[in-house]
Amino acid sequence: KLSALHPRYEYAQAERCVPEITAKLLDLAQEAAKHNIAFTVDAEEVDRLEMSLDIIEGVLKDKSLAGWDRFGLAVQAYQKRALPLIDHLIGLSQTYQKRIQIRLVKGAYWDTEIKRAQVMGVKDYPVFTRKANTDLSYLACAHKLLSNTHAVFPMLATHNAHSIAAVLDMAGERSLTFGKDFEFQRLFGMGQGMFDMLMKEHDIPVSVYAPVGPHSDLLPYLVRRLLENGANTSFVNRVLDPDATVEDLVADPVGKIRIRSEAKHPRIRLPKDIFIDEAPAGRINSMGLDLSDPASVDALTRGMDRFLGVYEACPVISGRSYDDSASQEIKNPADFEDAVGTMWPANRGVINKAVRKANEAFIAWSGTDANIRADALERVADLYEANLDELMAILVREAGKTLPDALAEIREAVDFCRYYANHGREAFKHDGHVLPGVTGESNRLSLHGRGVFVCISPWNFPLAIFTGQITAALMAGNTVIAKPAEQTPLIAARAAALMHEAGIPQDVLNVMPGDGLVGAALVAHSDVAGVAFTGSTEAAHEINRTLAEKRGPIVPLIAETGGQNAMIVDSSALPEQVIDDVILSAFGSAGQRCSALRILCIQDDVADKMIRMLKGAMEELRVGRPCFLSSDVGPVIDESAKAMLVRHREALKGFAKLIHEVPVDDALAQSGHFFGPCAYELEDLKGIKGEVFGPILHVVRYKKSDLDELLDEINDLGYGLTLGVHSRIDEFQDYIVNRVRAGNSYVNRSMTGAIVGSQPFGGQRLSGTGPKAGGPHYLPRFATERVVSIDTTATGGNASLVSLGE
Repeated sequence: KLSALHPRYEYAQAERCVPEITAKLLDLAQEAAKHNIAFTVDAEEVDRLEMSLDIIEGVLKDKSLAGWDRFGLAVQAYQKRALPLIDHLIGLSQTYQKRIQIRLVKGAYWDTEIKRAQVMGVKDYPVFTRKANTDLSYLACAHKLLSNTHAVFPMLATHNAHSIAAVLDMAGERSLTFGKDFEFQRLFGMGQGMFDMLMKEHDIPVSVYAPVGPHSDLLPYLVRRLLENGANTSFVNRVLDPDATVEDLVADPVGKIRIRSEAKHPRIRLPKDIFIDEAPAGRINSMGLDLSDPASVDALTRGMDRFLGVYEACPVISGRSYDDSASQEIKNPADFEDAVGTMWPANRGVINKAVRKANEAFIAWSGTDANIRADALERVADLYEANLDELMAILVREAGKTLPDALAEIREAVDFCRYYANHGREAFKHDGHVLPGVTGESNRLSLHGRGVFVCISPWNFPLAIFTGQITAALMAGNTVIAKPAEQTPLIAARAAALMHEAGIPQDVLNVMPGDGLVGAALVAHSDVAGVAFTGSTEAAHEINRTLAEKRGPIVPLIAETGGQNAMIVDSSALPEQVIDDVILSAFGSAGQRCSALRILCIQDDVADKMIRMLKGAMEELRVGRPCFLSSDVGPVIDESAKAMLVRHREALKGFAKLIHEVPVDDALAQSGHFFGPCAYELEDLKGIKGEVFGPILHVVRYKKSDLDELLDEINDLGYGLTLGVHSRIDEFQDYIVNRVRAGNSYVNRSMTGAIVGSQPFGGQRLSGTGPKAGGPHYLPRFATERVVSIDTTATGGNASLVSLGE
């Protein structure tokens, strides 16, 4: 496996990993050639195919391997690109005058590829969704291989009797010599009886594909084999079923396909349709991009290049050097008049005017049919997707977002629009909801807007949270004054402009840029009917006090704040998966997510190994300009954020042990607010006070006997946002999730990147008020309830009762 030769075998690092892997693979190939050993590069996930071809071609063309033709690769028949891939390999054989070994398999990561495509939101699946289609693809590939044995040596791996019989038939037609022109392959422990018979009766060579290594390393491999062969469509499973007929077992896949009314599996919807059954009416999934596809990346880059220069003067560093004078210039009120569409609120009069206009617009907007409001939100989603390149350019320039983070944020914003539209149509329908009661009486409950909502959004999600707050408030029938973070007004301005373009009236949505004083003045205004806030716990406390001191109606505060988020890892956890998830959770988005991992707790039995692996993984991280796909970690938001992180790092040096600190290039450090991710090991949690918002990870060890004490210490920190658990023991998972008071718990996965509708997000205690954003209870919090009860018999009698009949 090429992934075993390099820790960053991924498209974003292709410039670096391809030449390094090619050199290592060539060394191995030369050693194999010296002993005339067959050497096959295994097939892995679909997104690595093109890189693997570059690497394999680099080895094939090396003159040191002249005369050795036992080198090749595996081809997965479940990939829709399998046949064109074989054509490409035949072309390479002709170009370099070298016969290539091709191990044809049906594929081992089918479910992974289905999930990956759904997560990415791409247009279609790279693999066939029906087993019969994969079986047919296998036969087509085998036919092509057997027709070109001058260029390739087919190694046909299968346990399916029909596939074997079909291959023998194809081979017989061409009078191929077994062993010279092709061979069969099977997995160790599988299909032995069938292949023993073939070897005995037909003298067919069969190679055995066997894993070698310690049990701890082989366990995931063995589990994968059990899952594959235990599937109800697997030949290995069905051949052991006493009720399965021979005719069914050896049915021709062509016949199975012909009787189907559709080629795709009806229960595996396209990625865009995975939420189509979401109650009450369904919605479309947000559109994504495959950032491992060169064509997609090139198109995105060209699109973004058209806008990056437009936003050159953004106050936060991004792809180019930070210019403090530009920062000061852009903060001048006059410059924002065009960029933001509203004047920088220099006095209370501007705020009063905005609130008054929003109040005046409330009656008409709250009386607008819920379907019309929902339609507008869906148009916002469509416009976001249509302007993807520009939105990504601003997120990169103004907020320092890496390309994957910027894409994910736009998709989250789109999902918020469609999710609230979907739920809002039903929740806010004009005739309300029928309640039970006695006969002769009508009882209905309906939801209505409260008035003017102030939505205060943070800089770490300047589009997604900005959009989520606003669209929820609008869907509920409120008018909105949105106060974006001081650091990210331009993305807010562009988003608001698209909302207005989608049909939301200007006075219904006002954007009020400015610093904390602007937000404080808005919150304190007597005519504000509610506040949605995402930011620090301290700011939430201040808003809560302000609202409590106001005269007049008591208004709701919907707050999402930070967290001291912990991950608990026990000795059964899979180390490689743990480290991957730790790196993403702690250092993704430069650690600037409220859900980010802050405290990693590892059982002491495995701590040494995992800390060593953590250090190795951190050594491979790249801090760089976020406009480059190869950058893993971009800048922190501003100078004050960087200064805070520097202070905390210096404090840790006094009592904690450094595990690793990712270096930052000197030129990069001089050009912006870049801070190298670092991890420190602590004796206990006593050194952790308030939340540190950035890429600093605290690691502690715990003994199994001290687990409850550790969990009490985590709870005593007072926060309750996210929790991570890594364990292969169900009882342990359940125990931790139930003991730790966290709003969102993530088991055996990363702790960041909640999906709207699937993983509603929000904390408790110091981490927020609830309800969860992107969840079924969020919209009603923006509304007020009304109940209308009517005595329907008052007009003369109970018509419905007396007309029941016999």
